[in-house]
Amino acid sequence: MSPEAPGATAPEREDPMQAFTGASILVVDDNEQNLELIQAYLDDVGCTLRAARDGVDALAQVEANEPDLILLDVMMPRMSGFQVCERLKAGAKTRDIPVVMVTALNEVGDVERAVESGADDFLTKPVNKLELLTRVRSLLRLRRFKRDLDRALEQARRLSRE
Repeated sequence: MSPEAPGATAPEREDPMQAFTGASILVVDDNEQNLELIQAYLDDVGCTLRAARDGVDALAQVEANEPDLILLDVMMPRMSGFQVCERLKAGAKTRDIPVVMVTALNEVGDVERAVESGADDFLTKPVNKLELLTRVRSLLRLRRFKRDLDRALEQARRLSRE
């Protein structure tokens, strides 16, 4: 027996292949093999994938075209992932971009430093594909909901002024 009322239809489920069309992910890692592996894992998400080889390149790419999510290695030349994350989270325009630290570091102090720098999540290498996909999808959903909420609040403000 169905718990739904007679004549009611089941709620529409989001098509996982279409859910993130139009979203973009910036993958930042100085190791080409790590970049290729993470990008291969993310192929099924349906996002635009971009790559940066270091923190300076990452910040330039974010400035040029803001991504919906950043997967950020910690140990990189020129600027560490911690420094990149701190800069992003300090900027009014970039503070809401979810950042996932992806690193071989796995000491408690490393996780604490990631959190202190503003990271939204933390994954250790070698990255588990299912764990990566689950976190990426969750953070992209949250990003989309936050944007929808911000638009609704702005519309409500406009209407209240009229």
